[in-house]
Amino acid sequence: MAARDVGGLSRPVSGAVLKYYLYKSTKAVEFYRPVMYLFFLAQGLTFTEIAVLEVLYNLTTLFGEIPTGYVGDRVGRRNSLLVGTSLIALTLVGIGLSNSFLPLAVLYVCWSMGYNFRSGSEDAWLYDTLTDDLSADEFAHVRGRGESVSLAVGAGAAVLGGYLGSVDLSYPWFVAAGVTSGGVLVLLTLDEPETYEETASADLSLRRTAGIVRDVLARRRLRAFLLYYYVLYAAITYLVFVFLQPIFETVVLDLGVAEPRVESLLGWFYAAYSLVGALLSYYTGAIRETVGLRTWFQVLPFAVGGALVGMYFLPLLALPTFLLIRGVSDVTRSFAGQYVNDRIDSLARATVLSAMAMVSGLAVVPFQLGSGVVSDVVSPLFALGVAGGVLVVGASVLLLWEDPVADAAG
Repeated sequence: MAARDVGGLSRPVSGAVLKYYLYKSTKAVEFYRPVMYLFFLAQGLTFTEIAVLEVLYNLTTLFGEIPTGYVGDRVGRRNSLLVGTSLIALTLVGIGLSNSFLPLAVLYVCWSMGYNFRSGSEDAWLYDTLTDDLSADEFAHVRGRGESVSLAVGAGAAVLGGYLGSVDLSYPWFVAAGVTSGGVLVLLTLDEPETYEETASADLSLRRTAGIVRDVLARRRLRAFLLYYYVLYAAITYLVFVFLQPIFETVVLDLGVAEPRVESLLGWFYAAYSLVGALLSYYTGAIRETVGLRTWFQVLPFAVGGALVGMYFLPLLALPTFLLIRGVSDVTRSFAGQYVNDRIDSLARATVLSAMAMVSGLAVVPFQLGSGVVSDVVSPLFALGVAGGVLVVGASVLLLWEDPVADAAG
């Protein structure tokens, strides 16, 4: 076994965790992300058709989360990950070969379903695997290291994808499909955690699953945390990723950058964006030990919300603000996963996590629509400034109503 350092102590890393890191390195989204909308436009799609594709993706994600989470609990988390990863790889090939709206619409639904199969099952598999080794409290650390690996690989992939796209806009999709297929090979070497196999998953009916989810969401503090992180914080920060490109363009043009250089600078900014996230994710465990979950969640919404408000008055702040939010994004997601996993049982774990993701996906819709209207009427900078104000006010109200992380330890 390899060793890792946590808080100055050297501890063993299991073979399963090392394979988890390898699997995370096969998430190849950065290959196509810098050029994906250019690819769609090159296929003759209008902006309206692109928007419809995004809506199809979000709706599929929304209504597919709980059913796919149930599948993960019923047939095994590894098997669910295998289905999802295989579906994503095949979809990426299909997108690269497509040249019109209708096939892309079908593929977008398949693409979203692939991620649905992976969303709850990935964290559920990892948490139960760590539980086998009596180290479930290290979930946030291990998940953070996994995200760090994924983002570090993604930084190089973003630059390479930009160059591949300059040759042919379909090439990044094919390369991404090949790398994602490597994840299937890694998953085939994994076993189901003993903690999962010891549960009564064979007797897990839909009615019983629904009851477990209902009981979890009936807990006042978990329900408060759901509103605090999965609804308010996650929805607001999602808007940052939507408006990054137009705001980036506005800022660099105001700085005197020539317009033809904007796209290439975006590719490098995405690489830096991933590296900042990778660096902070790598130290997720150390951040947790130093800061603590409770302090992190109590301070973060105000830091992020204040930065979003501030960049409206000083647009140049947008660049460090985007890097800040990217950097803390995966760390915060890991902490949220730790908090929720610590308070639910292994049985139906994937379904509960998927239910949380589904609520988050539903909550983002009104924020998307509202920010879109505000952006058209005023500007994207103003929309994010308003979103930052909503985050600060909303977090204040929730903390006064029921401190969602009052019982968080570490």
